[in-house]
Amino acid sequence: MSGHDSKYFSTTKKGEIPELKEELNSQYKDKRKDAVKKVIAAMTVGKDVSSLFTDVVNCMQTENLELKKLVYLYLINYAKSQPDLAILAVNTFVKDSQDPNPLIRALAVRTMGCIRVDKITEYLCDPLQRCLKDDDPYVRKTAAICVAKLYDINAELVEDRGFLESLKDLISDNNPMVVANAVAALAEIQENSTRPIFEITSHTLSKLLTALNECTEWGQVFILDALSRYKAADAREAENIVERVTPRLQHANCAVVLSAVKMILQQMELITSTDVVRNLCKKMAPPLVTLLSAEPEIQYVALRNINLIVQRRPTILAHEIKVFFCKYNDPIYVKMEKLEIMIKLASDRNIDQVLLEFKEYATEVDVDFVRKAVRAIGRCAIKLERAAERCISVLLELIKIKVNYVVQEAIIVIKDIFRRYPNTYESIIATLCESLDTLDEPEAKASMIWIIGEYAERIDNADELLESFLESFPEEPPQVQLQLLTATVKLFLKKPTEGPQQMIQVVLNNATVETDNPDLRDRAYIYWRLLSTDPEAAKDVVLAEKPVISDDSNQLDPSLLDELLANIATLSSVYHKPPDTFVTRVKPATQRTEDDEYPDGNETGYAESPANAADGGASPPTSSSSVPYGAARQPAPAPAAPAPVAPVPDLLGDLIGLDNNAIVPADQHATSSGPPLPILLPASTGQGLQISAQLARQDGQIFYSLQFENNSQITLDGFMIQFNKNSFGLAAAGSLQVIMTCVVFS
Repeated sequence: MSGHDSKYFSTTKKGEIPELKEELNSQYKDKRKDAVKKVIAAMTVGKDVSSLFTDVVNCMQTENLELKKLVYLYLINYAKSQPDLAILAVNTFVKDSQDPNPLIRALAVRTMGCIRVDKITEYLCDPLQRCLKDDDPYVRKTAAICVAKLYDINAELVEDRGFLESLKDLISDNNPMVVANAVAALAEIQENSTRPIFEITSHTLSKLLTALNECTEWGQVFILDALSRYKAADAREAENIVERVTPRLQHANCAVVLSAVKMILQQMELITSTDVVRNLCKKMAPPLVTLLSAEPEIQYVALRNINLIVQRRPTILAHEIKVFFCKYNDPIYVKMEKLEIMIKLASDRNIDQVLLEFKEYATEVDVDFVRKAVRAIGRCAIKLERAAERCISVLLELIKIKVNYVVQEAIIVIKDIFRRYPNTYESIIATLCESLDTLDEPEAKASMIWIIGEYAERIDNADELLESFLESFPEEPPQVQLQLLTATVKLFLKKPTEGPQQMIQVVLNNATVETDNPDLRDRAYIYWRLLSTDPEAAKDVVLAEKPVISDDSNQLDPSLLDELLANIATLSSVYHKPPDTFVTRVKPATQRTEDDEYPDGNETGYAESPANAADGGASPPTSSSSVPYGAARQPAPAPAAPAPVAPVPDLLGDLIGLDNNAIVPADQHATSSGPPLPILLPASTGQGLQISAQLARQDGQIFYSLQFENNSQITLDGFMIQFNKNSFGLAAAGSLQVIMTCVVFS
């Protein structure tokens, strides 16, 4: 629609459907065209205009391309809800697929591919077969994409009619856009298929590389993605491929650049010449740097991809660390990513520059960014042994600023530095102890306590320092309590004097008697038994030499990194997760009959219960139901009696209050036998409705037996139950079955 067509969206008339019907059947072309525009406008804003289906379809018989497009748009939207009426349009589709105008031929095939109705699919095959061999490249490229859509609807039909072979033939087409679309369609089909369909040969390779220079930017992305999955036969072939692809690095479109980088990285694994690899690294740096001058959103995507690239090939951007320095107006998500990359690129050569930057960031106003910057200094110290002393100097300078959260982060990272370089920088402990009173965050407290316990023999007043924490032991978080326990045991083993001896008694008593935390209690009992039975063994265990740590907190597993590098320029490289973890591909399933029943996916069971009232006096009816648990997508159980199931060991025990003895059959009244169900909602709270319920197991299945008792004067029906998501994954396996029982009181 053109700009002045906005008037079609402004109508607010209530009785417009009859008027539209009349206008659609008008003898004047302009009036019919206006009416179709009004229908599309109403459809766009969410109004139901499906009742006009027949009238709109009648407008298909026109030479006007704009009107034909509008009618096709309407058909795509409503064909699914009106499949029988959609058949009326088939003859026009078939006729349009042979129209002299290539635009109309392509439009007909594209629309038929978008209408996901089985009955129409049968009629699509012949026109599609013709369009795949059409003289006009525009029609051929449209038909190529249509094959992928048809495969998604009916894979067997595509294979039986030979569409896959036709699609592979299009890769040799002389038009680059046709080649690009054929590659895109084959790649889509391959992702939905379990067997190999699209395999690039040396002959196909040359065709794709030739088409790469001439097709549009998105066509280039499709071809580059396909080429990245090709494994070259040897280093020479890999070099030739890379040479043909390298000019794509200069492209203005970021997607083309990243796809080219991905493809080059894949082929570089096969190249043996160090000179060639070095030159390629130099060539890839400028385009990656250029991506960082785009909008913040594109910068973020580029940075997430660069994060992966520098883990595999840090030399690419080793000399470009300055481009990752944060600007004052960078959004926080961009700043955080830049910090990560700066840590990965930090080396003995550039560490002074990097530390100056980090020190500057640690004085900014954004607390999260400041914390990350302080941690970054610590991570650089752990990564670069020769720079560790300079990093610690910067951290001590930051501690002297006396900003609370900066001090706490600094103590956390210094604890890690002590782990990395034991017996090297302990002289700074005195400076750390000066900030003891300002600590209020659990991780900072735990770090400081660890330092005091680990170096208790070097700190004269270690017992006094720990005692200051012990006063609030019961109120401390578990993380701090565990460290206090271990640090006190270390102190006692290193200085077995009267003071530490009293402290250990207090701590062990608190940790075993006064706490509900099983982790803390178990550790305290272990220490207690070690100390009481064999103090020397306790020393060997508690004061054992600790392994030196390394900074691998943000390093990915090599196999995961390989997979993510193969998915550069996709969501996978932004999330840093394999595609399988956030994309579910639905494989073409076998045809289901309309009689197959599946439970609702909302995990909700419904039941309509007839109102049964007694003839005289107030009669509080009691209803009961047993709702079986199961997978939310499992087919509903048939009404027939289930076959006996072998007993399943109760691994959960009484963890969820499941009473294996209180088994209530699903088809019996809940109160007919067995102990009464526990009351969950008393009548006083539920305005006369009392609900009793209990989990029970029957024949290896879990049931939730519910009893509703109506103590009010009002008839209750239409019961509904909903299961919230829970850690056991329990959900309703079938509909709620309510059996009403009327109890009459004389």
